[in-house]
Amino acid sequence: MDRFDTMRVFARIMECRSFTRAAEDLGLPRATVTDAIKALEARLGVRLLQRTTRQVTPTLEGEVFYGRCLRLIADLEDAESAFRDSGPRGPLRIDVHGTMARHLLFPRLPEFLARYPGIELDVSEGDRYVDLVRQGVDCAIRAGELRDSDMVARRLTMLAEATAASPGYCERHGMPEHVDDLLADGHLMVGFHSTASGAVLPLEFQQDGRVREIGLPSRVRVRGADSYLGAGLAGFGLIQVPRYRLEAYFADGRLLPVLDAWPPTSTPVSIVYPRTRLPSPRLRAFIDWANGVFLSSSPGPEAA
Repeated sequence: MDRFDTMRVFARIMECRSFTRAAEDLGLPRATVTDAIKALEARLGVRLLQRTTRQVTPTLEGEVFYGRCLRLIADLEDAESAFRDSGPRGPLRIDVHGTMARHLLFPRLPEFLARYPGIELDVSEGDRYVDLVRQGVDCAIRAGELRDSDMVARRLTMLAEATAASPGYCERHGMPEHVDDLLADGHLMVGFHSTASGAVLPLEFQQDGRVREIGLPSRVRVRGADSYLGAGLAGFGLIQVPRYRLEAYFADGRLLPVLDAWPPTSTPVSIVYPRTRLPSPRLRAFIDWANGVFLSSSPGPEAA
């Protein structure tokens, strides 16, 4: 194993905080990974990692060496890419909400794979904040306001939202003509638990230049985006969903637009990656491509 391969092994252990996980991710025997780090520490004459039966933590020297490894690995990948006709190559792990993947990302993905034939994508699906470093994920696409973190975030777009209800619900409760009708006519909403706080989120309406929040009773409360849409289709109450997910249901009449003159606020969509990890050429290529996809695919009126 040459020095750059050893640096990659060390960097992966730092990210996973585990020799076993790093070995699995790199497709190497654990003994090979262990021997590589022992040889590296012997060559440098310092202890880089503290091992216990439960965890692996870096020493101060390990933290410093990790930062330098990232820069050297990124420089090497850039240098190799500059002299390769094939461009960026290697595995790229991304995490994205399933509905965005199905509706916005996957339909355009063939063009990315055609443009970068050397890149192999591993896509995981989630809408919760994951530890990208520990789980070996290169980047994640997330909707909503981002919490303060050690992630680098790049805004991709703003997704327009809409309020909707099933025809059956509107027959039972009436079609509201004004936001105030929601309070007067006994309307219901499908409750959606926030992934951040666990609280049921109120409905939002932009009215007279401000955002008005209205919490309605909910007999059905859910935690997943697909369940939320399904409960709306079943007539359990009003829902507020990105408009791109509703267009097909509006077109065939399974859902009806409600209070379109007072839309919810648009939802930001961002791509995030660890601040401690320099983006590889393949990650930079994906970020630039995803930025173009969301700018052109989003029906929202705003984009960034």
